[in-house]
Amino acid sequence: MRSVDEQLSMVVDAVPTPAPIRIGITDALGLMCAEEVTATQPLPGFPQAAVDGYAVRAVDVGGGVALGPPGEAVTDASLPVVGEVQAGSQRPLRLQPRQAVRVATGAPLPTLSDAVIPLEWTDLGRKRVTAKRPVRSGDFVRKTGDDIQPGDVAVSAGVVLGPPQIGLLAAAGRDKVLVHPRPRVAVLSYGLELVDIEREPGLGQIFDVNSYALAAAAKEAGADVQRVGIVNAEPRRLRETIANHVARSEIVVIAGAVGGSGAAAIQEVLRELGDIDTTRVAMHPGSVQGFGLLGEGRIPVFLLPSNPVAGLVIFETLVRPAIRQALGKTNPTRHIVQARSLGPIESIRDRRGYIRARLMRDAETGAYVVQSLGGVTGAPAHLLAGFAEANAMIRIPEETTQVRPGDTVDVIFLQQRT
Repeated sequence: MRSVDEQLSMVVDAVPTPAPIRIGITDALGLMCAEEVTATQPLPGFPQAAVDGYAVRAVDVGGGVALGPPGEAVTDASLPVVGEVQAGSQRPLRLQPRQAVRVATGAPLPTLSDAVIPLEWTDLGRKRVTAKRPVRSGDFVRKTGDDIQPGDVAVSAGVVLGPPQIGLLAAAGRDKVLVHPRPRVAVLSYGLELVDIEREPGLGQIFDVNSYALAAAAKEAGADVQRVGIVNAEPRRLRETIANHVARSEIVVIAGAVGGSGAAAIQEVLRELGDIDTTRVAMHPGSVQGFGLLGEGRIPVFLLPSNPVAGLVIFETLVRPAIRQALGKTNPTRHIVQARSLGPIESIRDRRGYIRARLMRDAETGAYVVQSLGGVTGAPAHLLAGFAEANAMIRIPEETTQVRPGDTVDVIFLQQRT
């Protein structure tokens, strides 16, 4: 029986990282940047007003300062308003001493002005404005290059592109960026008992749950997913379908391809396309599984059992890290925290246990606590509804068979449930 770490090592060694591609920044959200992007122009590109107000010389509104209630500085400066500048204006204005210009947020500052008095600090005068409070040089002004200077790194290689990074790329004048692309993942289901959810199952038939659940998991992991659904069991058509998707994908996932006599037929077809290794891995659930490299491109193919819970556990443990590695992630596995178990847990000797659970924080201490949603005698491990309630998996070492309430356990955080 192969260990989980051995199986994972074999998987990540076999999964290539696709070459970076250049795409439009509108399509780059969530992808990892594969280049260092430097700014060629300052941001902002000119001095501009940070608020709606009046552009002034600070020295003109700093005289005659007195302290007024509630201890704030006040001034009696009154200046003529000699113009108005809106955002986007390209008409230069020059401010003379003892003058003010009304400006909108983002408007270019008139020459010689070095501060903006917010509207609420004035009497809102149109022809003449009285400042109720003084301002210092630079107050409420966005200076040239405050955000980025030419030559500054706007976005670094290895950074996941979120909304701020997309904005910085736009600010740097970049409409395209080099990224690690989403790996193409095909998800197939195999089983004579399966029907799609659009049909009513007959006697002995069940809905195809796996292709929907696993396709969603692959998409959540960051892949470009094609849910193929149920594949035809006739050998020639089965081979054509699998070969077609192997040729067009970076990763292929086939549920229902291991365990039971029904899986023997699809494994025979798969071996005609490449190398497939069906084995037992020292984990539960999901011990029986397969992995291989098919087609001329030696494409990684995962064979999962028909049980949806076992399939999702294997996906989280082995398939998801493969997808994350293909995305260029240096640490493709989930975040693991330590938590105090709120109840007893039983695990199988010599197998690493993955127990669905709910991770929480102690209201008083802030420490992590975890409630097992399985892993006790008589508790069914195959029920998908229990997995749907989980936001984590407890990872039990191979040598541990009993976890007592209060023991510290490793917990794989899946996602926040709200």
